[in-house]
Amino acid sequence: MPEISVIVPVYRAEAFLRKCTESVLSQTFTDLELILVEDGSPDKSGELCDAIAAEDSRVRVIHKENGGVSSARNLGMEQARGNYIAFADADDWLPPDGLALMYDALVKNGADTAGGSHNKVELNGRSDPEPGAMPAGVYGPEEIRAGITDRLMGERMGKPGEVLNGFIWRFLFSRTVIAENHITFAGAYLEDELFLLEYFCHAKKLAMISQPVYYYLQNPVSVTRRYLPDYMDTFDAFMAAKAALANRFGLGENLPQWKENSNWSGLLIAIGNEFAPSNPAPLSQKRQKVKELCARPDMAEAIQAIHPQGLGKNKQMVADLVCKRRFFILSILYWYKNRNR
Repeated sequence: MPEISVIVPVYRAEAFLRKCTESVLSQTFTDLELILVEDGSPDKSGELCDAIAAEDSRVRVIHKENGGVSSARNLGMEQARGNYIAFADADDWLPPDGLALMYDALVKNGADTAGGSHNKVELNGRSDPEPGAMPAGVYGPEEIRAGITDRLMGERMGKPGEVLNGFIWRFLFSRTVIAENHITFAGAYLEDELFLLEYFCHAKKLAMISQPVYYYLQNPVSVTRRYLPDYMDTFDAFMAAKAALANRFGLGENLPQWKENSNWSGLLIAIGNEFAPSNPAPLSQKRQKVKELCARPDMAEAIQAIHPQGLGKNKQMVADLVCKRRFFILSILYWYKNRNR
């Protein structure tokens, strides 16, 4: 039985899949299996998966009807045989020692989970290091709660150092923790954050290292860059699931404004989504949609309660204009940005 199962959902991945799979199969840690879950892709990704499996016995391919990234990861977890699980996206890749570094830290410290930093890579090849979820060290349940789950819950507007993205691919997870607590993915967007929230409510010891364990490609055609017409439906489902986790584990007890903070985060994403170049609506319609989003009771309450500070330059500009109701200026800025892409 392999020690680590690496799960990769595959959909429209012809251009990137080889680089991803080669980075996994060339790991210095070799006691692994690579599970490629081909999610009903309309291109030749399925054939490529089969070809890769024919070249290395550690590769297993699961073909399924299209159901989205969550269903693909869940099926991969059901089929995984390793004691530990790692995730990768098909357009990203791992450094040669990524798994070994996390596994060694996990075993050395008797942890059930390990994590590291990552590198953000642009299409032009530029690579920028990004810190891990927590500094290098070994952490117990109380420290995990303060360092990860509280930050994922999110009283973080205006606190850049407190923002924690829900990146699952920079961790090595215990399959036992996942299976015993029936932790799964749900939804097509923001699913990573919910998975991490629930998982780290059960993890007992986390070993963090400072070295990068993943290369995250800033792919302009990825799901996080495309226009999502049903984004707000997804966000509402996300907030309901987040509230359920908060009630179940008492996560919001010391975070009285977590909902307002989370709604602000969701609103900023929603605004960027509405002004996405791939949204075919005219600019005036996009502007009206953003005004309607800001008038929703939950968003209006967040805008009234919190004026974000200390965000990145672009996000801060958007937040300031929203607070001042300068929607016309906001739409012109997005128009100019998209025109000069």
